[in-house]
Amino acid sequence: MADEPSVTRWSFQDFKMFYDAKFGRKKPTESSQNGQSTEKPVSNGSSSNGNGHVQREMSIYEQYQNQARSATHLNGDLSNGTNGIPQKPLLPSFESTETRALAESLCRDIIRGSPDVKWESIKGLENAKRLLKEAVVMPIKYPKYFTGLLSPWKGILLFGPPGTGKTMLAKAVATECKTTFFNISASSVVSKWRGDSEKLIKVLFELARHHAPSTIFLDEIDAIISQRGEGRSEHEASRRLKTELLIQMDGLTRTDELVFVLAATNLPWELDAAMLRRLEKRILVPLPEPEARRAMFEELLPSQADEEGLPYDVLVERTEGYSGSDIRLLCKETAMQPLRRVMALLEDRRDVVPEDELPKVGPIRAEDIEAALKNTRPSAHLYAHRYDKFNEDYGSQILQ
Repeated sequence: MADEPSVTRWSFQDFKMFYDAKFGRKKPTESSQNGQSTEKPVSNGSSSNGNGHVQREMSIYEQYQNQARSATHLNGDLSNGTNGIPQKPLLPSFESTETRALAESLCRDIIRGSPDVKWESIKGLENAKRLLKEAVVMPIKYPKYFTGLLSPWKGILLFGPPGTGKTMLAKAVATECKTTFFNISASSVVSKWRGDSEKLIKVLFELARHHAPSTIFLDEIDAIISQRGEGRSEHEASRRLKTELLIQMDGLTRTDELVFVLAATNLPWELDAAMLRRLEKRILVPLPEPEARRAMFEELLPSQADEEGLPYDVLVERTEGYSGSDIRLLCKETAMQPLRRVMALLEDRRDVVPEDELPKVGPIRAEDIEAALKNTRPSAHLYAHRYDKFNEDYGSQILQ
């Protein structure tokens, strides 16, 4: 009976040793020559704050940095797409662990490589291309000329009907300039936690300055900063987000850092007036002209050497008011017509036809084009007059 307390005490010590060894905080105690136990900590990538709690956020961040350094060492890829220049660290030196965690989440939206969209792959839109080149491309290539009053525009707005190529133009800018491209949407900067949305905006611009020259592309910006209403009609979190974005945009215009904000929207009249002031260069991306529509048809529906040429003139005339996306859908519907005739023959067969015995898809006929035109309707011409009116009031006048 006298030994029971001793048995209980040693059982607790055994459990403590087992617990520490299993969870990696300490190694089991080792008996030294003088009978005293010495404890050696186990390094598991975590650090203690002195209260017995392990700061695993710091460990995750350090592992994230080590992976980025090792990938850079092995691949030699650079954030600006050039060779021979050491790559910048993935994240700047943030003081707060919370800020670093927000920066890591935004790093997923960085397109490290080139989007590989050339100017030549965008049919038409010559005036929009020229304005973008003088607003973004030339200041990066030749910064000597763009100083003082000729300092580059820091905010550019691409507006126009949906499906006209605004996102393609933004990717072409990133490809041409070889800048770090931040593809940001509303889901990237809006958080359910109070105060995190405006912190994400601040961290985004700090990351952009760290990786300069860089381009922040805000697609569908009207979902982020629409017109600010009265206090009862708008949530407080939305107002704070818009205010922080306006402050960060205003800070870009007062510095010489090559950080550009490229925004795109289908509803420019829904934007806040303060944001329109900060988006100094406003470029209309219109519906494709007849020459651009013909180039699209020739690329999507090429004529075969042994077949009758397609009536491109009829297609161009019948597609007035179509956007680039509408023309692609029309070409897809046209190309489906010969395949439907083949599928009708295959449906009569009960057994599956081997791949080497499948019948050949025939050429596109004139009636196929007529059927495709009847089944396709343009969707971008409904508010064309409103874009023209907005361009007259706020847009950049195009000099011929």
